Amino acid sequence: MKITLLFSKKHLPYCKNNTFFKSVITRYASTGISKFSSGSVTNEIKKDIEEYWRDKINLHKYNDTDNGKQKFYVLSMFPYPSGILHMGHVRVYTISDTVARFYRMKGYNVLHPMGWDAFGLPAENAAIEKSISPATWTYNNIKNMKEQLNAMNLSFDWDREFATCDPEYYKWTQELFLMLFENGLVYRKESFVNWDPIDETVLAEEQVDENNYSWRSGAKVQKKLLNQWFIRTTAFAKTLLEGLDDPTLKEWKDVKKIQQNWIRKCNGTSFELQLIGNIPNYPKTLNVWTNCPEFIEHAKFVAISPNSLLNRSEYCQDVAEGIKVIDAKVLNPFNGNELPIFVTDKLPFEEFRDTYLGIPAASMDDYQFSERVGIEYQRHSLRNYEEQQLKLTEVLSKARKWKIGGYAVSSRLQDWLISRQRYWGTPIPIVHCSNCGIQPVPRDQLPVALPDLSFSSVSKKCTLSMAKDWLNTSCPKCGGQAIRESDTMDTFVDSSWYYLRYIDPKNKEEMFSVDKAKTTFPVDLYVGGKEHAMLHLYYARFMSHFLHSEGLLPSQEPFKQLLVQGMVCGMTYQVQSTGKYLRADEVEEKDRKYIEKISKEPVIASWEKMSKSKHNGVDPVEVLNEYGIDTTRLFILADHAPTSDKYWSKETMPGILNWQERLWRTVKSFTDYRNSVNLEELHAEPTDPKFTKDDDYMFDSRNYFLKTATFNIIESQQLSVAISRMQGLTNSLRKVSTECMNKSREYERALAVQIIMLAPFAPHFASELWSAFCAAKHHLISEDEVDLDTDVMEQKWPEIDKNYNMTLEVRVNSALVTKIKVPKYELDKLSLEAALDLTENSRDVQKRLKNRKIIESKLLSREGCDSKIFISTEKLSKSIAT
Repeated sequence: MKITLLFSKKHLPYCKNNTFFKSVITRYASTGISKFSSGSVTNEIKKDIEEYWRDKINLHKYNDTDNGKQKFYVLSMFPYPSGILHMGHVRVYTISDTVARFYRMKGYNVLHPMGWDAFGLPAENAAIEKSISPATWTYNNIKNMKEQLNAMNLSFDWDREFATCDPEYYKWTQELFLMLFENGLVYRKESFVNWDPIDETVLAEEQVDENNYSWRSGAKVQKKLLNQWFIRTTAFAKTLLEGLDDPTLKEWKDVKKIQQNWIRKCNGTSFELQLIGNIPNYPKTLNVWTNCPEFIEHAKFVAISPNSLLNRSEYCQDVAEGIKVIDAKVLNPFNGNELPIFVTDKLPFEEFRDTYLGIPAASMDDYQFSERVGIEYQRHSLRNYEEQQLKLTEVLSKARKWKIGGYAVSSRLQDWLISRQRYWGTPIPIVHCSNCGIQPVPRDQLPVALPDLSFSSVSKKCTLSMAKDWLNTSCPKCGGQAIRESDTMDTFVDSSWYYLRYIDPKNKEEMFSVDKAKTTFPVDLYVGGKEHAMLHLYYARFMSHFLHSEGLLPSQEPFKQLLVQGMVCGMTYQVQSTGKYLRADEVEEKDRKYIEKISKEPVIASWEKMSKSKHNGVDPVEVLNEYGIDTTRLFILADHAPTSDKYWSKETMPGILNWQERLWRTVKSFTDYRNSVNLEELHAEPTDPKFTKDDDYMFDSRNYFLKTATFNIIESQQLSVAISRMQGLTNSLRKVSTECMNKSREYERALAVQIIMLAPFAPHFASELWSAFCAAKHHLISEDEVDLDTDVMEQKWPEIDKNYNMTLEVRVNSALVTKIKVPKYELDKLSLEAALDLTENSRDVQKRLKNRKIIESKLLSREGCDSKIFISTEKLSKSIAT
């Protein structure tokens, strides 16, 4: 085989004993990279390239001690270890990996960790089905999925890996529980809960949809009376709502609305009031909400809706039409009065509430209702706003002291129910003593580890109550006999703080180092699915707000910027009459319509989230095996914005393949000429009259596409547009004359930028292109711009030329008026005053400002991007105008 080496010996001194030289000769001979000379790149060659560069492109890890670099924490939501990688995983981790590589090239100290959200019902159900332990099933799946992720060669910092089912991890989940308990933010009470009859466990309010179906199993949810553990998330409702207006939050968009709609305006208060009366199978307390708690001493009754579980015929008697009274009362702790309970639909119940606190002093509806049911009422009032506020403060303070509520909250929001009646979860670190009552497990006894249970004899469900020996323990206070808590925690508790453990995963003394959190927290970019925009983000934000209130975190909000990626969808085919899903090979197209091949029945084709049951899934391993890593990465990122759903169709794959082919041929043409020419020929005066024009075009193309690609990575998060911009640069490189390609320094600079910009998106392929580029005999590019002696992943992200004209966009009252071209070196130091001076020379701006005065102006300037000046005006009065 004839081997053509596309490098010169000037690049060898940095390689010890010329081992690099020998390895490249071997590589070119054994992998077929010598086919570079033929100018064509096949899938096999690309996979050979990826195998060679596999161990060379992931050399950087986050350095806790590096204070010289600015940190960047990019985090993708950790997966549940199902054992199978799907295209949604491929998409989210390709996004986070691309961003992580980009910021490393920008000179940041990048933290990009990975772990496993490993507790939960699927593992337990699988264990019961297979008669193995959930731990065995889970850790086998983790092994399999890690191998699949490694097949993608992602730049995760695996040294920080953990699973939430590791005792070393859930020890700190239990510590967090105890911290909340000590602060009065964890409590246990008997209440009606949402019961999933299929999974046989309770669900938080957030885990039940608007039609009363379980979020996981799809079962119709039932109400069941149980003693359960709650986290008092309502205590932080107001700060959680206000935190959404934090100006440092970027790209929260629809997620912010989702959170706001869940929390809602905190315009009232909940109270947990004692129920007086012997009504069996009903809680001992009643939760009521009111928007005027300062008047609670004047409350005269409680009403419940007819849909309430307290409405039972044997305990009710009619009072008036549409009104019944219950044989029970509610104690008002603020004055000791007992309040009657009425069943009625004649009062304006707040949304999501079936209880109503009647305060005639604050409501005409309540006053009229009191007259109707014969409640004597003497009008009272608070004299002024200041007196009301003093009373409000007093009431709320008492309620918090008594632990019956007293926090500003909407009628929608309730506390987080975390008890789960299953085995595979974090044990709640509580013991129950007949003498001392509820007692927390001492911290030196953490973790409270899960007991080993045999799943060979379990047929339906497994709970900690089956572990009789484990349940029996001693009271940490009196030393007497006690029983461990048999409920486990909702898995959302485990995932509510995992982003903090990555900061300091090996710490055996505390959850995380406060000092490390000061430099690493918050997460700069959080990447994940929109399906977690309500529950997970709400719980994670709550924990962050709580830990900040304890002085352990430097800020309340855990995630600065969100990138909520869309689903990966495949085409589904359903028989119109039955809804049965068909495989693609069971369907044929006829007259632009689909029919089932066998029955000839009409078939409905639509895009849906990939699923095995719908026969529209794509195995990522098969795609990687066919096209390789980088082609798959480019395909998953191209065409659709990360936030949009991705419609999977191989019909768009040729576009990516053709682009890679054009890049390959472009680099080949460059290296062919540079390796065949001598310096005298290279520096000879150009003869093509188009050379100067093409040279200028390359200068503009380099800067324009670099600017727009950078903007779409950093600011708009449109990675698909960034790829489009890079493809535009490829087109520009192939447009110019041959002499420009061969001799132009600007062409060489643009080609270098092309390869470097490609590197975060297709690191292996770009590394190979860069090695060929650097190995060319002669270069015109400055050593200050690139380092030809290091790989592409070691290059700095390119800078826009100082004399390139950037754009200053001028907006008056939000309307775009004009765009002013400003050299980058001026734009970098442009002040608001200087920007306003530039607008004086714009006829369009002056026309818009005629007879108006500027009342406010601001300049928005971002790194490597065009700038904007916003001007707000108002009309001058006629006298001033004249």
